[in-house]
Formats: sequence, structure tokens, C-alpha cells
Amino acid sequence: MQWTRDAYLELMTFGACDRPMFCELFGLLKSLPGEWRAQGASQDEIDLVAFDWDHVPVVCCGAACGPFGTPPPQVIEETESYRIERDHLGRTTKLCKDAATIPLPLDFPVKNMEDWLKLKPYYTYTDARINVEALDRARALRDRGFLVTAGIPGGFDTVRELMGEERACLAYYEQPELMHDILDTLRDTSVRVLDKVTKRVVVDHLSVHEDMAGKTGPLAGPAQIEVFIAPYYRACWEVVSGRNGRLFNQDSDGDMTPVVGAFIDCGINVMHPCEPAAGMDMVALRKRFGNQVAFLGGIDKHVLRKSRADIDRELAYKMQPLMREGGTVFALDHRIPNGTPLENYRYYVRRGREILGLPPLDGTRRGWARMAF
Repeated sequence: MQWTRDAYLELMTFGACDRPMFCELFGLLKSLPGEWRAQGASQDEIDLVAFDWDHVPVVCCGAACGPFGTPPPQVIEETESYRIERDHLGRTTKLCKDAATIPLPLDFPVKNMEDWLKLKPYYTYTDARINVEALDRARALRDRGFLVTAGIPGGFDTVRELMGEERACLAYYEQPELMHDILDTLRDTSVRVLDKVTKRVVVDHLSVHEDMAGKTGPLAGPAQIEVFIAPYYRACWEVVSGRNGRLFNQDSDGDMTPVVGAFIDCGINVMHPCEPAAGMDMVALRKRFGNQVAFLGGIDKHVLRKSRADIDRELAYKMQPLMREGGTVFALDHRIPNGTPLENYRYYVRRGREILGLPPLDGTRRGWARMAF
């Protein structure tokens, strides 16, 4: 089912809403299409359009806040199983074609201030970051019910991409001037871009990608967030919210529980994907933070490889009445994992729709594949 922008914003800000939202956020892992074909899946099922997922039409605002004007990647070596490239930041990366869709960095370009200053021009402001034609198109589509989105580079994620996780974490203590210069640059550029954009069109949904946690917790704590990241987030959100923006959504895998409150204080009011395998429990977080933060995802993807009884228990817990009161987009917490039986996925969709009171699939509707922000 297609939602309008207004209905989606009502849902995610705990306003009046006619029904819950049930969707797929990420899609299938690399090897799963072959597994499902062998189990008799139709192409519509592999493409996920057979499941009539809820979605809201989205349009990008037409501006770029992240690295801009970088050189194109260069292939260093390629075989049937992997590809090694020099990427846009100068990193050597390796993509294992059979197992992944995202390449892994083998080295990082920034070790000190001198290294950063060589790359800093890619992060500074230029009018070329704003595509006026795309911005005007976004404004026209917003009038037709599209959700207008904008993205800012992650306060932790950017530093990790430049320095690697270990050096990035140590830099909070050993190179604070470098960290401040990177974050100040991100803030100044993003604020200037967002200021120009929001003078012409309302940005309904501001997003930031971090991926700053694992099973043992986040790689930066409340103190680091307050000193380094919070001024950046708050400055961006002040611009967007001050011109009628409603949602500030953070994307991070891993257990973010220890820093949820710190990021709410920065303006974040939506989080995803809330991975149960890493210790995230969106029901417990809802009880703790109430209507301060909405969630997308949160349903354990790994339960799909277990029994129907396990699926029933997971859905009964995650789709309990408290979570159906608003502020939740019910979905898996990441890509559908390899080894998921097709019949289990079909059952998950049917059972979820039953619990949420949604119409059963009748085999004739062909809906959206997944949400995409």
C-alpha cells in the first residue's frame, strides 16, 4: 500500500493514524535469490513485489552534504571472485563478489592533520552541491504527497571512513583538534547546504548514517557524542526543524542502547534498524523513552530461519499493542539472511499482516519491494 507523506509523518510523530505500517527495509542477502528459486519462488517474490509492502514515495531534496567532487574509483585488480579498487577517498578496497555488496577498506588515507587537509576540499561548501532543477522537482513532488529527504554524513561514520575504526576511536583522546576540524567542516558545509535547500522546499526527513556499534555496544560514548558530534547534529537539525522538518533519522547497526538518550538530546527522533542479535530491543526502548523516538525495523531477521512458533513469539512481542500506538514501522532489522526458507518468509508476511489487522494477500496485488531512504 502506498502511503502519503502526511500519513507517514503522522505515524512517525505519534499522531493520528488509520493503520500500522509493515514493510521490508533492506531486501535479500546476496545468495538468497538462488536459494528461493530452487524452492519454487516466483520472480515477483524474489523481487519482493508479491508481498504488497507498505511504502511512502520518497524524493531526494537535490543537494549533497557529503564528499563532493572526488575522483572516480579505479580498478586495480579484478577476478571472477573479487575486485580491488582505489576508491573515491583514496582507500584500497576489496569486494568479495560472491558474499558481499559493499567493499571492505584495506587501508585508510588519514593519519594526521596533514593527511586530512589534503582531503578537506572534498568536504567544504560549494554552490555546485545544490542541484536547483532537482530541488524544484522535489518541491513539486512534495505537493503530490512525496516525502522530501536530505542526508548528512555521519559524525562517527565519516571519521571511521577516513581513519579506520581503531584510529578514529583513539583520535577522540589523542587528536582532538583533528576530530574537531573534521566535524566542524561537516557542520559548516551541511548547514550551508540545508539552509539554501530549506528556503525553497521543506525537508520532511533528515537522515544520517553512522553504523557505529557492534554487539558489545557503540564505539563512542555519551561524552564523545556531546563534545564532538552533538554540535554538528544540533546545528543541522536546527535549520531543518526550524523550517517545518519533522523527522531526524539515524541509521546504525549494532547495540546503540547506551547512547540512545545522548542522540535524542542531539535531535534524533527516529532510529533504525534496531538489531535484536546485537542486543537492541525496541519494545524496551519504547517503554524507556516513550514518544521521544520512533523506530523502523526491530524484528529479528534470524528468527526466519527457525520454526513457525519462534516466528509467532517474535511477532507477538514486537507487534504488541504498545508498539501499534504509533512511532513504529514494523520490518526486519536488516537484509533477509541466507538460509531463510521461502515458506518461512511467506508465513512471516501472512502472520504479521494478521496481527496488525492488515488485509490478507490475495495474489493479485503487486506492491512496492522495500522502503528506501
